[in-house]
Amino acid sequence: MILPFDEAGQGRPIVLLHARPADRTMWRTHLRLLAEAGVRAIALDLPGHGDASTARLDRVTPWTDVLDTLDHLGVDRFALAGNSLGALVALQIAVTEPRRVQGLVSIGFRPHDLPPSPRLRTAWDRERAALEADDLEAAVQAGLDAWTSPKASDAVREQAAAMMRNQLVARVTYGEPKAATDPLSKDTGALRALPFPTLVGVGELDMPDFFEGGAGLSDELGAGEIVVLPDGGHLAPMEQPEAFCALLLDFVGRLPA
Repeated sequence: MILPFDEAGQGRPIVLLHARPADRTMWRTHLRLLAEAGVRAIALDLPGHGDASTARLDRVTPWTDVLDTLDHLGVDRFALAGNSLGALVALQIAVTEPRRVQGLVSIGFRPHDLPPSPRLRTAWDRERAALEADDLEAAVQAGLDAWTSPKASDAVREQAAAMMRNQLVARVTYGEPKAATDPLSKDTGALRALPFPTLVGVGELDMPDFFEGGAGLSDELGAGEIVVLPDGGHLAPMEQPEAFCALLLDFVGRLPA
């Protein structure tokens, strides 16, 4: 499936993959900043999100959809940057087509089999209770409280609320996309064998789950100490676009030509 996308700039391609409660518009500031820095930035909607949320989806394979879309755009090799769900899909792409990936940045990763902290469990429960009560705005507020930091600007929170509202409406209308077998589950040693540089980060104010998940992923990748994005919550790249782009451009600038 060819995914909806936005792109800007010319140069080395960097593929931006959004978080679960968001869509590709979380990267709208980053597209401009990265294009001005001389790279080709590409932001995609993953299945079930944004403009890719208009149908019931069974056995989705977002990793192959991303690759198909990049083929459509004539992009053979690229760097990946993913937040939350986007970090997971970036890893799935990396183990599926490692020869095409030049480098990978993961922010806010948590493996699904990691037991949730009380804070994460409370966030899930608040959203579910609001949806069961048919209170969309309460569900959006629960998402804002969970996934953005108290230091997020009003503009960021307004944009995040719009994305969360659209995603929740799509989920209620069409249900959760049902994923096919995760390629990460097929070979438990695949991440250790990735042949390119990696960087793992987390927002300073994110939940403990993502510090623990990030540390475990960094150990598995051999990526070194995780990077902490100051004043950011789970959507740290969106809350701190300049800091994230500086981190990403420094990482990409050190990749082999």
